[in-house]
Amino acid sequence: MTSKRYDILLANLDPTQGGEMAKTRPVVVVSPDAMNTALETVVVCPLTTKLHPRWRSRIQLTCAGKPAEIAVDQIRTISRQRLGRRLDTLKPATAAELRRLVSELYGDG
Repeated sequence: MTSKRYDILLANLDPTQGGEMAKTRPVVVVSPDAMNTALETVVVCPLTTKLHPRWRSRIQLTCAGKPAEIAVDQIRTISRQRLGRRLDTLKPATAAELRRLVSELYGDG
């Protein structure tokens, strides 16, 4: 399965270690489409329904009709084999906010 940047897909994140998010849950693909096509891995941020509105590392949205957060602080690389069905795609404004936050948290600045 080839995923596209900003798609929200189900992903099996088990097994995990320590404080990593576990189980099968929605994730948003943040790696560029060229990487997603060429590599056997994708970079994702998991979604959670445990909301932390004051955490600067989270972006609030609605997924499958439920309030959720993109956990940018839990960004990780996973095998494409972990990916399941597509649930949704981020809206352009949310995608722009995600790009900004990834850059803020992991960029040089």
